[in-house]
Amino acid sequence: MSSSDRLPIRDTRPQPQPVKHHYSARYYAQRVRESFTTRVTKVLCAILLSFLLVALIVFFIVWLSLRPHRPRFHMIDFTVPGLAQKPGLDNAVITFNVTARNSNQHIGIYYDSMEGFVYYKDKQIGSTPLLHPFFQEPKTTTVVYGQFGIDAATLAVNSRRWKEFVNDRQHGTVYFRLGIMSVIRFKVSTWKSVHHKMHVNCDVAVGSDGLILPAWKNRKCSVYFS
Repeated sequence: MSSSDRLPIRDTRPQPQPVKHHYSARYYAQRVRESFTTRVTKVLCAILLSFLLVALIVFFIVWLSLRPHRPRFHMIDFTVPGLAQKPGLDNAVITFNVTARNSNQHIGIYYDSMEGFVYYKDKQIGSTPLLHPFFQEPKTTTVVYGQFGIDAATLAVNSRRWKEFVNDRQHGTVYFRLGIMSVIRFKVSTWKSVHHKMHVNCDVAVGSDGLILPAWKNRKCSVYFS
C-alpha cells in the first residue's frame, strides 16, 4: 500500500492545557499599591526637575544682570614739562590724569587703596599714592589725578636717565607706561565681595614739548586682576 492510500490517524493523546494562575486579593492590592507609588514617584520627579529648570533660568538671568564688569580706564593727559626746559632734571615732574568708569548697572565699587607707578623702558622710575579710599556709584566716572616729582621723592630719575629722555625727545617721541594698582570690592545692595587686587596699564607717549601726543589721548588702558 502506497503512502497516499493510508488512512489518517487521529491523535488521541491529551493536549497540554495552559496553566491558570490564581492570585489572591492581597496580591492584586500589592500590585495596585506598587503602580500607584510608581506614578507618584514619576510625578514628583517631574515636578522637581521643572523646579530646578526654572531656578536655573532665574539664576542665569540674575547673573547676567548682576555680574560685575571690571572698571574701564582711559588715559586723558600725561605731561613731562621739564623736557622742554634746561636744565629740566632739577625740577623734573610727571603729571597725569586718567578716568575710571564703573559701567555696571547695579553694582558699586569700593576703592580701598590706590597707588600709581610710572615706567620708562619697562623700568619703574616713580611711585605715589593716589586718592583716598572712596566708593564709586554704578554708571559713574571718576577722574584719577597724580604727580611724580623729584622734590617729592616720588620720581627716581638720575642724570643718566634724564639724558635718555632728552635723546628720545630729539627723535620726537618719549614713551612711558603708567601703572595703577588698586584693591577693590564690589557691592550689590547690602552684599560686599572679597577684596580683589586690580592692575591697570596705560601706555603713553609725549612729544618734544613734553605733552601727550594726540594719538595717545583718550586711549583705553588694559585692566586685569591678580
